[in-house]
Amino acid sequence: MTGYTARVEARCGDCGGTKVRQVNQYVQHGRLRWDAEFSCDSCGSGGCEGFGTDPAPEDIRRALLVRHGPSRLRIAGPLPSLVPALKALRETLGVSLPRARELVARLTDGGLTGTLAEMEYLQIRLHIRGVPSEVTPVTPGPSC
Repeated sequence: MTGYTARVEARCGDCGGTKVRQVNQYVQHGRLRWDAEFSCDSCGSGGCEGFGTDPAPEDIRRALLVRHGPSRLRIAGPLPSLVPALKALRETLGVSLPRARELVARLTDGGLTGTLAEMEYLQIRLHIRGVPSEVTPVTPGPSC
């Protein structure tokens, strides 16, 4: 299982102390999963906020991107045929054929970006179809 975690501090609604929210995104049993939980050391409150196999809520993605930075997925070699990549993306993302073609074009050019777990999950799905790909961190460009 590959997983990534981010911790976010916030005010506890029960006691006013500091609660810690831990968000996770990971690949387990061939599925992309997420969960979120919180705990307060001051009053002991805590629990699971949510979990799922659907796309992670935007606040969870944002926390993971802040903590780990975005990752980029690219095709890592020549593609004799687009069909395996198109099938992998359509099966995984549930997109139309025209949208899958757009995504394959991006994968062969600048790549797709997202959380590390999201890109690793897509890489696994492409690999199953025999499509070579690589995941790399997105490095910031020069500042002005």
